[in-house]
Amino acid sequence: MRTLLNSLFVLSEDVYLSCKDDNVYVERGKERVGSVPLRSIEHILCFSYKGASPALMGRCAELGVSLSFYSPWGKYYCSIFGENSRNVLLRREQYRIADDESRALSIAKSFVIGKVFNARWVLERARRDHAMSINMERVTGQSHLLADAIVSVRAQTSIDALRGVEGRAAQDYFYTFDDLILRNKDDFFFESRSRRPPMDRMNALLSFVYVLLAGDCAAALHGVGLDPYVGFLHRDLPGRESLALDLMEELRSVLCDRFALSLVNTGAIKSSDFEERENGGVFLNDKGRRTVLAAWKKRKDEVLTHPFLKEKIPWGLVPYVQALLLARTIRGDLDAYPPFMWK
Repeated sequence: MRTLLNSLFVLSEDVYLSCKDDNVYVERGKERVGSVPLRSIEHILCFSYKGASPALMGRCAELGVSLSFYSPWGKYYCSIFGENSRNVLLRREQYRIADDESRALSIAKSFVIGKVFNARWVLERARRDHAMSINMERVTGQSHLLADAIVSVRAQTSIDALRGVEGRAAQDYFYTFDDLILRNKDDFFFESRSRRPPMDRMNALLSFVYVLLAGDCAAALHGVGLDPYVGFLHRDLPGRESLALDLMEELRSVLCDRFALSLVNTGAIKSSDFEERENGGVFLNDKGRRTVLAAWKKRKDEVLTHPFLKEKIPWGLVPYVQALLLARTIRGDLDAYPPFMWK
């Protein structure tokens, strides 16, 4: 269990939550793993399959502490919000900001700055770690373009213009993405980003991992009381979780792209893990999906120091921490949304 941003994260999948004297008890069998006063927290995010007692659920509802349940893999199940919960006020403010371009622009800029900054540092890491294996001139040139894009993001005065800068930065980043593939170049290569369907193995791998991250971001937003379907950068479309797509932008390169490249460059994923369909699309087969999912679980368990909180957390908690920071920004507790900026 971890307490961050007045939120209790219960990460062990075999513990049970109960309530006594206005404390949430975390128990494994007959052993008490820990306890936290309910009045000291705003959210409980529970990833245990054993769940929580009705007494705890009722007391959380009475005190206005949100209690959200997830599978150990991060699939969102449901949340309990009490009568005193600020969830309605939070969502109303989210909708107001989304309808006011001048206010939405500030948050959208933070998403894009985080995305471009992290994409640049993926290239910088490649320059540092694989200088003898990559086209240094090309990677360096694209890194400089991304640095210029960050400056350009700050100068934009409309969301449409911001989307244009973001799109060009993504093209500059992917222009040199093939240089980051260090082995099995006959089977794994990257010419351009292709979707619906992906047309090669690298794009198929990226698309699959992006779906996993999008699911984590949507689950995180649900848990903190935000509406995943109403975003600030991505346009509203029926059935599209626009805010989840907003949130995942800053995490794509550092969490998904580096993960996919690691699978390829270490030989963990092979050409036999893919299949080609009649329409020319390439997709992971059952064996490939199992391989990626197992590696994704291990990746999410790895620990980093969060750049804003300065605390060590698993990578798997990053979307949830960012969702909490976004909720605090919308609520007015933070002056601006702090994007996840990795080095």
